[in-house]
Parts: sequence; structure tokens; C-alpha cells
Amino acid sequence: MKILLSNDDGYFAPGLNILAEHIGRIADIVVVAPERNRSGASNSLTLDRPLTVRTASNGFHYVNGTPTDCVHLAVTGLLDGLPDMVISGINDGANMGDDTIYSGTVAAAMEGYLLGIPSFAVSMAQHQPKYFETAAKVVVNLIKHYQSNAFPPPVLLNINVPDVPFELITGQVVTRLGKRHKAEPVIKSKTPRGETVFWVGAAGNAQDAGEGTDFYAVAKNQVSITPLQADLTQYNLIDNIGSWLPK
Repeated sequence: MKILLSNDDGYFAPGLNILAEHIGRIADIVVVAPERNRSGASNSLTLDRPLTVRTASNGFHYVNGTPTDCVHLAVTGLLDGLPDMVISGINDGANMGDDTIYSGTVAAAMEGYLLGIPSFAVSMAQHQPKYFETAAKVVVNLIKHYQSNAFPPPVLLNINVPDVPFELITGQVVTRLGKRHKAEPVIKSKTPRGETVFWVGAAGNAQDAGEGTDFYAVAKNQVSITPLQADLTQYNLIDNIGSWLPK
């Protein structure tokens, strides 16, 4: 089995290195990741300049572009043959609820999915986690299960793992995305030159976090697995908007 690994924290990120170490024991891996942290890059694709691919001393390939660029380049020309799976992560911090819209981690996996390849996005449920190894073990188990129980259509799974030792994980459940409160206000400050600058505020706390959501599962020390799709159509409004349009 050949697996393409990527992320949005950069090719040097500990989560990616730990994931590569574990998956490399059960599959052939190739790593194509951004040259620097591109968190929040979402599904952006670089079209206004050429991209370069370099190789680090550990064999990881790194790209001066976005997570989406990395997977797109790898699948559409860089690799010799298509990978059997794309895995993005392990992200330093959660990608639950509204986070998935902005997440470069999810975007890298989504690019694999859009190109017809089964894809996982893997994140720790909090920043600066201690237990990347837990997520790596979860992913290895899922890969092994997929190898013997593959389902026909390519899927995109968003996986969030509690930051606890593996033995304290209480299960894994299929969830839906929850929802956060509105983001915190921007933070306004001055540079030494007196210029006004703004930092984007922190994400809001969980609002829709009831049973069945990714937030709820993680709070119970369960691995949250949410199947995602790329179709953003709001089907329940098609008839209403059709009636609302001017005749």
C-alpha cells in the first residue's frame, strides 16, 4: 500500500514526523508538505507563480505553497503512480465544527478526495498536545482495517483525537460537525513604527456541542470520525430560492 502524507504545519512539524514513523512500518509512504506553517490556508491553490519542490535530509519533499498545492502536485505529476490513500496531519490543534472551513489539514485531505483517492484528515483535539503517538496509533489501526474492509467510493474522513494516552481512549464514534460561537474580535496593536496592525481573533468556543457532535465525542475521550463532502449546495433552499427569484 502506498500512502501520501501531507499537513499544514510544515514538513518539520512533530505530528507529521510521528505519523510518518508509525505508518512507515505498515506501508510505503511519501511525504509532500509545505515548507512552512500554512495553518488556515483552507483550499487555496497557488496559480499566480510557479512552485518548487525540494527534498529534506530525511527524504520528505517540501513545497513553497499551500497544503492543497502539495497534494495536487504529488497526485497530478510528482509521484510515480497514484497513492492508495492520502493522509493529512497530525495537526497541532483541533479541526472540529467550523474549523474545517479554514483548515489546511482538512484541505489537503479534501484535495486527495477530489482527485478520487480515499483521504483522512487527522488532528489532535488541543494545541501543543503531548500525545501525538495516540493519534498515530489510531490512524494505523484505521489503515489496517481499511486494507481488509475497503468500501468502493473514495471517502473523506475528518478525525479528531483527544490528547490523552492511547489506553485512555474510550472508543471511536462517527460524528457530525458541531458549531462554534462567533470568533473573538480582532486584536489591534501598533508596530514600533507606529503602524496599526491587526491579529485575527481566537476561534469561538463550542456552541453546538451536543451528543453526536465531534465536540461531544472528544470531550468524552472518544475519537471523533466525521465523513465530509465537498458539495456545499443547500438543497432544502432550492425550491424556496426558485420561488423567491423575480419572474
